[in-house]
Amino acid sequence: MAGDKGYDTKDCVADLRQRKVAPHVTRNTSGRRSAIDGRTTRHVGYAVSQRIRKRVEEIFGWMKTVGGFRRTRYRGLERTQLAGYLVATAYNLVRMVRLVSSATAA
Repeated sequence: MAGDKGYDTKDCVADLRQRKVAPHVTRNTSGRRSAIDGRTTRHVGYAVSQRIRKRVEEIFGWMKTVGGFRRTRYRGLERTQLAGYLVATAYNLVRMVRLVSSATAA
């Protein structure tokens, strides 16, 4: 399971290990000791997980800045979800254009 620094707690990491799930959460070393130790960070999968996580965070950053989804304009869960789907669709269209243009240039 991957997660941000908020999930780097003794209870969360112990619960994941008890369930036989690798805790690929980001280490929180600001002012305290991290619950993630060398058993997890020494594996190649942990580094890969952290790189993939960065890619996912970039999408949410785009949705907030370019897509204007930092603060919703709508009331209610259904309308806000629809707005989120539309912003994510716009991101996918922008990404598809970049992929197609790079494929034709090669």
